[in-house]
Amino acid sequence: MRILSVNMGKTVDAEWAGKTGRTAIDKRAVTHRVGVLANGLAGDERADRESHGSPDHAVYSYAREDYDWWEGELGRELRDGRFGENLTTSGLDVNGAMIGERWRVGGAVLEVTGPRTPCVVFRNWMDEPGWLKRFTDAARPGAYLKVVELGELGAGDEVEIVSRPEAGVTVADWFRARHGDKDALRRILAVPGHHSRWDEMAEKVLGTAG
Repeated sequence: MRILSVNMGKTVDAEWAGKTGRTAIDKRAVTHRVGVLANGLAGDERADRESHGSPDHAVYSYAREDYDWWEGELGRELRDGRFGENLTTSGLDVNGAMIGERWRVGGAVLEVTGPRTPCVVFRNWMDEPGWLKRFTDAARPGAYLKVVELGELGAGDEVEIVSRPEAGVTVADWFRARHGDKDALRRILAVPGHHSRWDEMAEKVLGTAG
């Protein structure tokens, strides 16, 4: 398990970028090692701080294996960073990672906080018919991470899973449940100590509390 590419972007004006009119989704690979700060990678920018500025969204990761799958679906090449991720991984089941799972990457420690939710900027950036529905149906969202320990990282660094909840919610199940998948929601309800938000959702989706 390793980091295939470290990707960063600068904020630019774009008419297609939703209500903000600005975006930094165009992440490009860098060859130097990058500092991991409390709220993201040093030098990386996020235009929509309201939606993506929280510490829980400090770093976004996506698996090269999922890109390869998408290339087959879309019939086009997808470079590392195309989905706006900071870390493109290899050999790591990002969508199967558990919320609260911690990775050591280079000198930093990152904690999985949840899946990516596709937005209008992502839709317009990809310029694919029905992209939001296709991305949602595929349930390959990638994972957001918060910074637990500061450090440096770079392409080629190994990813070590240093801790993982004994019972928990995976990134993929969180994503599916949020989009109305009843089976995924039931799996979450079976996890001891699950967040009360899932009980509230169960009342709406399943007509019952957990």
